Amino acid sequence: MTQAMTQLGFTQEAFDALLQARDEPAWLQEIRRESWQKYQQFDWPARDEEEWFRTDIRMFKLDKFNLPLEQNSIDNMPTGLLCDGLELGGQSISLDGYSAHSELSADLASKGILFGSLAGLVKTHGDILRPHIERQIVDRDTDKFSALNAACWSGGHVLYVPRGVVVKEPLHVLSVLSNGGADLGKTLVILEDGAEATLLTETESESDTAEGLHCGTMEIVLGTDAHLRYVSLQDWSPRVWHFAHQKAIVGRDSTLQWTMAAMGSRLAKVNQHVALAGEGAQTQVNGVLFTEGKQHLSYHTLQHHEQPSCRSDFLYKSALQDKSRTVWRGMIKVDAEAQRTDGYQRNDNMLLSNSARADSIPGLEIEADDVRCTHGSTTGQVDDELIFYAMCRGFTRKEAIRAIVIGFFQQIFDRITIESVRDALGDAIARRVREYD
Repeated sequence: MTQAMTQLGFTQEAFDALLQARDEPAWLQEIRRESWQKYQQFDWPARDEEEWFRTDIRMFKLDKFNLPLEQNSIDNMPTGLLCDGLELGGQSISLDGYSAHSELSADLASKGILFGSLAGLVKTHGDILRPHIERQIVDRDTDKFSALNAACWSGGHVLYVPRGVVVKEPLHVLSVLSNGGADLGKTLVILEDGAEATLLTETESESDTAEGLHCGTMEIVLGTDAHLRYVSLQDWSPRVWHFAHQKAIVGRDSTLQWTMAAMGSRLAKVNQHVALAGEGAQTQVNGVLFTEGKQHLSYHTLQHHEQPSCRSDFLYKSALQDKSRTVWRGMIKVDAEAQRTDGYQRNDNMLLSNSARADSIPGLEIEADDVRCTHGSTTGQVDDELIFYAMCRGFTRKEAIRAIVIGFFQQIFDRITIESVRDALGDAIARRVREYD
């Protein structure tokens, strides 16, 4: 990047330069301008807001970063963890939100599948993607972060699977942050009626010490009888500020299995919203959080039952070391029309240090009268008897703790259908487990 570019920050001048530099349809530029106005109107979240009083972002300074106006490059591009040993149908890699590599097998391309850079494909296939972008699945009016992403997303990824097409090979997305970089990527996944796919996404920083900002959105739309298996790994460096809005709209008789793991970032504030928008929709959402140092990960989940006879199953598990903290705030919302709802949410927390803290706030908001909705939460430390039992059988103390932590997450790992992905997540967590007193 040129020095002039890097000094513009997130200013009106930088936004005008972004619009001028991009070769985009007029309708998309208009969305950006309207969203930029919304961004300027919003205040930064206040500590007295219910959603934010457990998450302190006073140390976050947007002016430390710059709007990515052109593509950057780094010497050693990370490769990610989830795709080792897999035969992929396609891969899309971005750096600071800009596409760095994109490929899709000829067989899948011949079936009308779109996969790769959102910025590139919106130019060539705007007729397909425009309705979903204009729909604003993640509402830009939610807060300052959602408006900023809607105005300034620089690239991101897209997967579009046409009606009735089944994708057997997994597709892989990797988002990389350079040192000091900002990623405002938008990921859009569209499965039309009867379509089926498996998507693996992950994030990684240039190095373990790289600073950065991620302000992103993830939008998923499943048509009637569509089926998506989605695994997401957040593994930014511990010096990255991570803000994200994620929303899935699940159509009639469709299924979504969404497994997410979060191990990185200095501070993460993520809103994960699943809307069961068609009768008979089913979702299973699994969350794995592992924290260390002074990390702060805050995840707010919403299971919104909008139509009858839908089922949702949310299970979040957290293991915390050192002085780290997690916040999980979950809500099952059932509309009056959503009779015969079956909703479940659970959050379990394992404290590996006396200084760690886990906040767990489940909730129900039910307007229908023919429902079955339950929730639960547990928090506790590792039982010393379990450690002693394992050490009596030849484990060191560290090995015993590692085995207990992996066993704690095993219920979620077992739900992942790809064995190598299960192993990769388990190994990544195991490497971070340390011995404690």
